[in-house]
Amino acid sequence: MKKLLLMVPMLHQGGFERVCVKTARVLEGKWDVTILIFSDKDINYDVSGLRVINIDVPAAGNAAGRVMNLPKRIAKVRAIKKKEKFDIAYSFGSSANLVNVFSREGEKVVTGLRCQTDLESPNQVRLFCRRSDEVLSCSREIVRQLEKDFSYKRSEYIYNPLDVDDIRAKSEEMEKEKDASAAEKAEFTSISDESGTSAHAVGEAGSNIANKATNSHGHLIFGMGRDDRIKGFWHLIKAFSLVKKEIPDARLCIMGAGSFDGAKKLASDLGIADAVALPGVRKNPFPYLAQCDLFVLPSNHEGFPNALLEAMALSKPVIAADCKTGPKEIVLSDDEYEKLIAEKPDGSSVSDITEGEYGVLVPDMCEEPDYEAANITDEDRMLAAAIIAMLSDDRKLAHYAEKAGERAAAYSPACYADSLSDILDGILKSEE
Repeated sequence: MKKLLLMVPMLHQGGFERVCVKTARVLEGKWDVTILIFSDKDINYDVSGLRVINIDVPAAGNAAGRVMNLPKRIAKVRAIKKKEKFDIAYSFGSSANLVNVFSREGEKVVTGLRCQTDLESPNQVRLFCRRSDEVLSCSREIVRQLEKDFSYKRSEYIYNPLDVDDIRAKSEEMEKEKDASAAEKAEFTSISDESGTSAHAVGEAGSNIANKATNSHGHLIFGMGRDDRIKGFWHLIKAFSLVKKEIPDARLCIMGAGSFDGAKKLASDLGIADAVALPGVRKNPFPYLAQCDLFVLPSNHEGFPNALLEAMALSKPVIAADCKTGPKEIVLSDDEYEKLIAEKPDGSSVSDITEGEYGVLVPDMCEEPDYEAANITDEDRMLAAAIIAMLSDDRKLAHYAEKAGERAAAYSPACYADSLSDILDGILKSEE
């Protein structure tokens, strides 16, 4: 059986980490798969039964440490490659790509460019293109940009796998984290005011979200992702403040890792703290996601947004910012996508609210964090308008709920496994 190495820095959280583990699962029986990680700190994915090698060179906190880390990682990975004699080494993310291309030991090297941010370092992209046998991405837009901007043609895209049945089954489970104590449950409450007293409305909505009580208290809008500027959550909070004026019973939940200190202060400054819940990360977010009426993705950078498709797998209507890669390929039909690219060959964003076949796009939004409550932009207002239009129209909500489920079904793990195996087999058969 052919030997495949999957390389990823950590398995803590994130889209490509999830895809790495899923890839190992779906290729079992087709390939002899090993996952290599740089650190096993805070593993958040189920790797039981999988072969995982940890080289134990965790991320450094400063530039000097990062410079020192690279040769250490390369040396350790090269030794493992030399011993194991893999047929293909496939890396996820820029830091893993660097180690992969510089530790080659006779195997075919495949690097993954999975987000628009990966293309924002042209010298690094050229390095990966020059030293890789193939560049894989999860977006046809990245493939298009590689050819247009870098004249690189040894690239293919394969959409991330989505196990709809598994997501739906998990959405029916109650939270089963090992430390799910009463204190932890209390985390899922509103932002406290200065006196430390949480407002009743969101405290009640937060504590009852898993048992469906939330929906009886109003429309629930959901966002999911880590506290990172590329996720653009300040736009969602500002837009939500406008939504509340039109739909007073609206509630917002943003679930993900991080402190969200800026988001908490912004919500408080906007006077909506009693309607915003920031519960942190959950190993199984789907029982919470299942209770929402609408999922919103305000990201300014994505590759192939798993959170968006996970919401669609639960038949949730979606609104997404049209960042450079990802959302437009999901919420538009193929014909709609091709028409948009013909109109905007540079891949730029839509300029107005666009109702696609499977969801709604709003224009890409500013990537510079702005937590000043007084600064409400036209982008924020347009996002608010799209949310209000969706929540105010039951027929539209029902239509996009049905279309979301239909779209999600197209990304099955079986199709992903077959397509990826064909790509990897083709790489092995290609000439040196």
